[in-house]
Amino acid sequence: MKALVIVESPAKCKTLGKFLGPDYDVIPSMGHLIDLPSNSMGVDVDKGFKPHYIVIKNRQKILKDIKKSAESKKEIYLATDPDREGEAISWHLKRELKSSEARIQRVEFHQITKEAIQKAFSHPRDIDINKVNAQQARRILDRIVGYSLSPLLWKKVGKGLSAGRVQSVAVRPVSYTHLTLPTKR
Repeated sequence: MKALVIVESPAKCKTLGKFLGPDYDVIPSMGHLIDLPSNSMGVDVDKGFKPHYIVIKNRQKILKDIKKSAESKKEIYLATDPDREGEAISWHLKRELKSSEARIQRVEFHQITKEAIQKAFSHPRDIDINKVNAQQARRILDRIVGYSLSPLLWKKVGKGLSAGRVQSVAVRPVSYTHLTLPTKR
């Protein structure tokens, strides 16, 4: 029975499949499948900043296909990128696939070479919850700052703009002044 490998990018599928051989099916997640909703804050500030995650609307079919591919597998390897975003994607995937009877493990590699891939698959690990928590904290902070400052940005600069934690430093002086900024033409 083949094992399932989930990567982020479709470009990696063919190369990994070649390195791993015929005992592995390699499929892409196409990045994040789960995120905070785009039409609301998605963070319960009163309950410890608990995020409310949803399946991204245009990613529902991808997730459905991944679940279908996972149905008959005994082993699933989450081989998303080796950063906190990749760790969070793997964490979300593991939560979505938890009903599977398969053993779900994380593999991490920093090079796409046969040796690096073989080494990673010979040493699978659990999800690094510290990386997941770091990504969640960044995402939640972006959302809280963005939702509180974006309306000010719309009023002072222009509709449709969004303020995240990085932009908030530049936007804050606007809120303290009564400057009339030129409008978009």
